[in-house]
This record gives sequence, C-alpha cells and structure tokens, in this order.
Amino acid sequence: MAKWHDLGPRAAFMQKTLTEVRVHTQTYAISYVGGKFGAIHGMCNHVGGPLGQGRLDGEYVVCPWHHWKFHAQTGQGEPGYEADAVPRYDVKVEDDHLWINLEAASKRSHLPHPPHPLSRPIERAPGPVRVVGISTTAMDENNPRYSTSEVLLDVALEHAKSKLGCETKMIRLSALKFRNCEGYYSKSAKACTWPCSITQMDAQDEMDQVYDALVHWGDAVVLATPIRWGGASSLYFKMAERLNCVQNQVTIADQVLIRNKVASFIITGGQDNVQGVAGSVLGFFAELGFLFPQFPYIAHSRGWSAEDMERNIAYVEQSEELRTGARELVGRSVDLAKMLLEHTQARNAITRGGRKAHRLEVAG
Repeated sequence: MAKWHDLGPRAAFMQKTLTEVRVHTQTYAISYVGGKFGAIHGMCNHVGGPLGQGRLDGEYVVCPWHHWKFHAQTGQGEPGYEADAVPRYDVKVEDDHLWINLEAASKRSHLPHPPHPLSRPIERAPGPVRVVGISTTAMDENNPRYSTSEVLLDVALEHAKSKLGCETKMIRLSALKFRNCEGYYSKSAKACTWPCSITQMDAQDEMDQVYDALVHWGDAVVLATPIRWGGASSLYFKMAERLNCVQNQVTIADQVLIRNKVASFIITGGQDNVQGVAGSVLGFFAELGFLFPQFPYIAHSRGWSAEDMERNIAYVEQSEELRTGARELVGRSVDLAKMLLEHTQARNAITRGGRKAHRLEVAG
C-alpha cells in the first residue's frame, strides 16, 4: 500500500540537482535531472555514506565518502555493478508539491565483494621475533643517495637477523607508490575505514605493504627518519596520515589493531631538534598502540649551523658509536618483543586451560 508523503514545494527541489531530505528517521536522495525527479535511499551500500550529500555525475548519484555511484532513477550501481543497488522510491507532483511514496519500489541488493586481504583476523604465526624496518628518507629511486638514517637502520636489521635470530623486513617508503591521505576522516570518522578506503579502491596503491607489516607481520618496528626543518621527513608524515585508519578503528569500532608490538626510532640530520622529532614520532606510535623499550631512540645531529652536509655523511660513515647504538636499540626492542610474546602465549595457555577445565566440568 502506498504511503505518500508531502516533501513540500517542488520548486525547492528544482534549484539543485541533488537534495537530501529526512522523513521521520529515514533519509532520501532527491534528484532533479533533465526535468525529471528521482528518489533513492539516502544510505550508500558501502559503509553508509550520505548519498543525498553527494553530487551527480550524469544520471548517477556519487557518494561523497568513497565515490560509489547509483542511478538517480533506478538505484542501480554504475555499469558493471548494477547488482549493487539501493532502494528507489516513486515520486509524483501534485498541486506544485513533490510527493514521495515511502514504500520502496525496489529492494537493496549487494554485489558480493570478496574481503580485502588486510581484513583477515590478526593471528601471529609461530616463529622467531619479526622486525620491520621503515626508512622514511625521500629520494629519487633512479638516482639513489646516501642516507645516514637508512644506513643505521640497515645496521640494526642486519644485527637483528644475524645475531639475534630474528626475521627482518625492510620497507623503504621512497620505493613505494602510494597516494596521499585524501581526507575521508574529515568528511566523517566512519568514512575512514579499515582497511584504508584508498587501499580498498586502488589495487595499485602500495601502502598495503606498510599496513600488512605493522598490523599482521611484525612484532617490532624500527623507524628511521632524517630531520627536515625541525621535523620528521615528508614521507614519514605522508605515511602517518594514511595510518590514521589504524588509530581511528579504536575510536569508532573499539577495534585495537596493534597489540603487544614494539616501536623504536633512529633520527639523524644536519639540523637540530632531535627531541622534538622524537616526541612527535613517540606520541604518534603510542596512539597507534605500540609499546616502547627503555631509551626508545638513538639520534645524531651536528646542529643548526652545520651546512656542510658532506661532513655529516662522513661522520656517520666512520662512527662506530652510532652503529653500536643501532645494534643496542634493536636489541632492546627485540628483548621487549620477546617478553610480550611470552606473556601473550602464557595468557593464551591459561585461557585455553580454563576453557578445557570448564568443558570437563560441564561434561562431568
């Protein structure tokens, strides 16, 4: 049975191509294209974005959150995705007012989408401590240069592998092709998803390597950054903005993706402000959920006035003290990671034992 509802003067809906309206607790996207009105459900199939706040691309309503498209008249998805449809509603004009039938003329349907690999359960596979190194030095990959922070990171990873028996993985951000954060969080906290919305939409975006290493693979991460104008590198901040989706899950979904993992840092540069950079990276990684060993960073700087960068490189090349510091830093990180793994394994064993005892008690 039709449930017609008066939306008001039709002229109000002719001034814009797309209007969001709310009737009771429901929202609708009202379109006006080519002299015709259309009405579809106001909630996107993807993660519930507000279709009525989007825009029109030809005859398709584009969701403002992640750009999914639905036909303004039929509610069907764009070509190739027609099975991904939102409900459509009949509309009519009477006495210069626009009316909508609140009984849907079609049903919502979802095109099956396989889960993204990053959305798999976080389960640590057996094996030795796994150490991820992340170099944030910006450079031209076709014309590589010496990076003092990356060299010390190499020293740390080599020590972790050859002397501490760890598995290691190096990620050089300059070698990855990944997009800048595009501000979905600024539209709505719920628009910033896990896995990252960009990663879900763009199979060529290589930020997935960082996500997989930090969330799924690694037990400890050693991040290396140069000092740039008193801060960390531009690539560090590009990565950090994309990692907002990890922290955001704690806020919007009570889903902690980083548990019992360790982070430490290598900071070098010809400019000053070591402690400022350290405070920034420590604060951010704490927000992600990482824990820190005692003395969680090593650093080197020749100060603000040292513009002869070639001498800075020579110092690091020749400094056994810095290499020793890198080895000791990763050693402290691995020690803490081992403690956390042992604690987790013991806790899980107690939990399993308690469940087994409970089952035996119930059976008895």
